[in-house]
Amino acid sequence: MPKIGEIISNMKQNSKGIRFSDLRKVCDHFFGEPRKSASSHRVYKTPWQGDPRINIQNYKGKAKAYQVKQVLLALEKLEVNHGIKK
Repeated sequence: MPKIGEIISNMKQNSKGIRFSDLRKVCDHFFGEPRKSASSHRVYKTPWQGDPRINIQNYKGKAKAYQVKQVLLALEKLEVNHGIKK
């Protein structure tokens, strides 16, 4: 099972080839339990104002590339604004 750092590195290299379970692991680690966990969607709350959520979706076992990119941007924002290291 890959570690969080390895998954993030893989996400940066190839946003299309990320397993949903790996993206979920990263989101659970940085954002806690999802506030909504329906069938194929998981919605995570973020600590900032504006658009305070991240929505990820399982598509045939893979994460959608645009959602992987959104998570990467959120992780950068966490690091810059809240001092949380990836």
